[in-house]
Amino acid sequence: MKAAPRCALSAVLCLFAACVWADDEPSFTFTATSDDFNTYFPGLLGNGYLAMLTTRRGTEATPVNLVGFMDRDPDDVSRPAEVPGWTSFDYSTGPTITGQSWLNKAPLNSRRFQDYRQTLNTHDATLTTSYRYREGDKLTQIEVQTLISAAAPHLAATRIRLTPDFDGEVFVSLALNPWAPHVPRFALAQLSGDQMERAVAANQLTLEPELPARADRASIWYPGDTLIESAAVDQSALTLSLSGRARQGPAMAEAVAIGLPSGLVPEQVSAEQSADRLAFTLRLRVERGRTYEFTKYAALSRDGWGGDVREDTRLAEAARSAGFDALLRAHASAWHALWNADIVIDGDPQAQRLVHSELYYLLASTTADTDWSVGACSLTTGYLGHVFWDADSWIFPALVLLHPGRARSMLSFRTKTLPAAEARARARGFEGAMFPWESDPEDGSEQTPHFASVLGDREVHVNADVAMAQWLYYLASGDRDWLRREGWPVIEGVAKFWVSRATYMPLAHRYEILHVTSVDESYSDVPNDTFTNLGAARALRIATAAAQALGEHADPRWDAVAAGLFIPLAPDGRSHIEFDPSVARPTSGWSGGSLSLLFLPSFDLPMSDALRRADFAVAIEPKDKAQVGSGSMGLPPRAIAAASVGDGPTVTAALRANFTGGTLKPPFNVRTETAGNNTGYFLTGSGGFLQSLIFGYTGLRIRSDGLVQAYPPILPDGWRSMTLRDIVVRGRHENIRVARESGGEIRLTRERID
Repeated sequence: MKAAPRCALSAVLCLFAACVWADDEPSFTFTATSDDFNTYFPGLLGNGYLAMLTTRRGTEATPVNLVGFMDRDPDDVSRPAEVPGWTSFDYSTGPTITGQSWLNKAPLNSRRFQDYRQTLNTHDATLTTSYRYREGDKLTQIEVQTLISAAAPHLAATRIRLTPDFDGEVFVSLALNPWAPHVPRFALAQLSGDQMERAVAANQLTLEPELPARADRASIWYPGDTLIESAAVDQSALTLSLSGRARQGPAMAEAVAIGLPSGLVPEQVSAEQSADRLAFTLRLRVERGRTYEFTKYAALSRDGWGGDVREDTRLAEAARSAGFDALLRAHASAWHALWNADIVIDGDPQAQRLVHSELYYLLASTTADTDWSVGACSLTTGYLGHVFWDADSWIFPALVLLHPGRARSMLSFRTKTLPAAEARARARGFEGAMFPWESDPEDGSEQTPHFASVLGDREVHVNADVAMAQWLYYLASGDRDWLRREGWPVIEGVAKFWVSRATYMPLAHRYEILHVTSVDESYSDVPNDTFTNLGAARALRIATAAAQALGEHADPRWDAVAAGLFIPLAPDGRSHIEFDPSVARPTSGWSGGSLSLLFLPSFDLPMSDALRRADFAVAIEPKDKAQVGSGSMGLPPRAIAAASVGDGPTVTAALRANFTGGTLKPPFNVRTETAGNNTGYFLTGSGGFLQSLIFGYTGLRIRSDGLVQAYPPILPDGWRSMTLRDIVVRGRHENIRVARESGGEIRLTRERID
């Protein structure tokens, strides 16, 4: 396992990072008010190694997810095992007639929480919450600021400032709460779809989304268990610590060091340690108008990333000694350096905000120079944290030019898990490597729930997606050493799989791929799915090209199968059709039909201009724009396809559908899979949107000659320009600008900046 350094990012790097944006630039800030209390969709704080969802008060206990930290119950599929969060802070102005009244149990309304404002600053990656909290006739100004460090990735912190408008006694509680196991637990490795639905109903649960928003199908996408093995409360050092293990999974550790207000001597400090709570409760006397600052510094680690509980305690205590401001400065500088690579839009503030929210969630969810990939829903329980083709075909291409180190980590995951893919192919009677539909993010094992097992068995286009991403990185980087060491074994394994998966039909003198699930998953057993067959042919040709680049042996069967694969066309031969002609053609495919995905830049399918325009006419133009806009995966291929044929109105309409289709949830611009569910932090949609700008509007493609102009550039209506800032192509840094000139002509220019 590759591990990130435990030190802060180089000060030199931060010094030379271009500070293009002001700290108060509105395109980076997303704000909630009390109007959002009832429909609040949480934002995300993360650094790719650990992540948490935001809470409305900013002080609630909230779980944390560690990268690849999976619970592996033998009857279930693997699940992200949530670990205790450090943010729990509770406050009371004292006992009442009915007992102690606490901040985190107070009704969340504008009377109790006055002048409420919560801001997610994506430039600095901080969450700041402020309000005047009323308890009886007493008011307290509260401000909470939370971060997960990008400079020192094992560290996180929360600072709470209290300013009472009264003199008197108050209570403060600072806790670390282990989570109880989820009940009931369903055996998703065994239950069929009907059995699963009956089990959910029998437990009086629902698969419908709920508000305030949480993940759709939360009844089955619940977290796994972290079993606490040891814990300690050190009153003299003011530290809380624990170590544990995901059920039948890796070990973890966590420590919290508490900072108290300067000069404050509590009247009483009570320590509590039980199976479900580690805490300090302080009784103290406060003065009107004086601000009291409490800080919780957390350090976390897991097997293969970091040390143990003793090391985490030392890290937390060292952070406390340095202070919150020092941690915040290093963290913000690290994020500012990340933002040096950006997409800058002139003429559309709404689109600029969307760019920054989408990039923020990708950067908060990915790691650089590791062998960890990312789930479709970031480090959350959405889709159980599993790795899909989404990582290879939707998220990776969005990062490969802007942040190649983060993109490369997704490919290294496939290299690391190649042995599991090879074993899976052998078990099914195939050659080479057969990557799973849903991969465990740690070991790459097959983790598709039994009720969706047909996808695991038949939605095999994932193997082409894996190979295409490997080759795309090589073309973008020109790194032959990487290709030999990491990319080639994966590409070769995939090519061997496709040769064994294709069937030669002697009467037709061609190869066919039978019994597949289309990317349009309502078609679960079709022959010759066009997207799958074209992807297989592309992967086989990639294998031949990679062998030639390295001087390796290219199996002649690769070219033979690629050339002989049946690609379904309409009777007139003018356009592709979705499947073999024996399959009834759908009247309405998802998001414009599976043919729309032929336009994805990673596919870069060679087509004549006439065929491309005919496919556009079949797959894009007839589809209902409102229906397409209600699904995040429908809009990017639509925009990219329209750009490739120069259809400006469709490009503009696809951009606007991002804002009207319902897949961006306020107040923090969280992307959901569809408008009607709460499957959030849908990085697939985020990556797709960014691809539509990086490759669609520019017309650029990554090919053997590097980054080339494949199609004329285009801009949506109202845009004056778009700049891809500080992209990296084969070690060279560039700015690429698409601008509308005074005569209306749209022109692309490239500027080398290193």
